[in-house]
Amino acid sequence: MELFINELIEALGALTVNFYSLSLESAPFLVLGLVIAGLIKAWVPTESVAKQLGGSGIWPITKAALIGAPLPLCSCSVIPVTLGIHRSGASKGSTVSFLVATPETGADSIAISYALLGPFMAIIRPISAISSAIFAGLIVSFSKDKREDELGSDNSKEQAQKSCCSSDDHSTAKVEPVTPSAVNKLIPKTLSGLQYAFTDIFNNMVFWLCIGLFFAALVKTFVPVSFLQEWGSGLGAMVVMVIVGIPMYICATASTPMAAGFLLAGLSPGTVLVFLLAGPATNMATLAIVKKELGSYALFAYLCGIVISAIGFGLMVDQLVVLWDINILAQVDGTHEMVNPWLEIGTGLLLLGLALKYAIGYVLGSLKKHSHA
Repeated sequence: MELFINELIEALGALTVNFYSLSLESAPFLVLGLVIAGLIKAWVPTESVAKQLGGSGIWPITKAALIGAPLPLCSCSVIPVTLGIHRSGASKGSTVSFLVATPETGADSIAISYALLGPFMAIIRPISAISSAIFAGLIVSFSKDKREDELGSDNSKEQAQKSCCSSDDHSTAKVEPVTPSAVNKLIPKTLSGLQYAFTDIFNNMVFWLCIGLFFAALVKTFVPVSFLQEWGSGLGAMVVMVIVGIPMYICATASTPMAAGFLLAGLSPGTVLVFLLAGPATNMATLAIVKKELGSYALFAYLCGIVISAIGFGLMVDQLVVLWDINILAQVDGTHEMVNPWLEIGTGLLLLGLALKYAIGYVLGSLKKHSHA
């Protein structure tokens, strides 16, 4: 019994150390990503995006993917923006391209990918996300289900109002012209964007981010690297990742620590990439909105585009890793050595303070609701 208790204490200690180290390693890159996301939020008005996505053909679909990729929107908050874009005249292909690219990647997720997955995965991830968005948009653009498309646009209005992140501002806000008075608003507008990033964006991701970091720490502590190597690559493993990822609600940033855990457990980089593409791009709410807004055929094409492109890029990445003899885990270790330890501690304390503030506010808010009930 005493031996068991000692082993348990040792295991919990190792788990705590691994969670602590993973949190510190990702903190500077997460802060950098939040800063970039805040600047994008302040200076790239999503309300004007629809004007760029009208017309047919591959170019509007490509623009939708390129515009959506850096925007700081998760798979929940992207829904009302996407509805506004489609109802403002964007084609179905452009709408789906934006809907796929936006939650699959972003400034914050790219930064934390560099920290936890290494430079190769940090580069291949946004390339794959943009390409898969274009592919899905092209497939959906062939949809001929005009009757369901029109019916879906009417029926989805009520659903849009019930979306967890819906807002009327997306359809009514106007872009301010560049004037001397607008220039004088540079600092307040920038600070407003940063405040949004370090409150709204961070609060929406912090729970799943902690879950992902804890999962990665569990894998690093208890799972041998060789455990999954026998079946951690190939088409079968990637199909499993698609099945796991599609119904899950998880943002691109929060999925990254989980992906790091999969890498540590022995899954191939391509299999991990499939999870990173399929998980953030879809969830049950998104699937319902696509069906109501674009029709059943578009939903089928949307899912086919995501599944085919995710598995295709997964297989390609595994081949590139072998062909170029890339050691992903060695890249991750090299990335960690580049960061000053004091910077890790400082940014880690900042994020810890923000997380505690959010947790305290959430608890107090819940208690207040129950007291009034």
